[in-house]
Amino acid sequence: MKKLLRKLFAPILTVFEAGDESYSVKPLNRKILIVIGVLFLGLASVVAYLALDMEDAGFMIPVVVFCIVSLVTLVVGFLGTDRAVAKIWGNRQ
Repeated sequence: MKKLLRKLFAPILTVFEAGDESYSVKPLNRKILIVIGVLFLGLASVVAYLALDMEDAGFMIPVVVFCIVSLVTLVVGFLGTDRAVAKIWGNRQ
């Protein structure tokens, strides 16, 4: 299943897994990345719920941005290699 999901999200993962420079990553970094993704998903849900009553479509811009950030962080957190996690955090030796 993980192999199929990695193929599906390959455009996102290749951006963060590219390169050959050295990196350092702590196990807690991946967990924090997943928590941040869940928080952004919750924030997007709350903003979407509150924006449903608004007639202006401009209120949906934060929802789209928060969903994209959530998607990227969750994909890298669950499916990405240690290099991808380190690249998000900017951890280089």
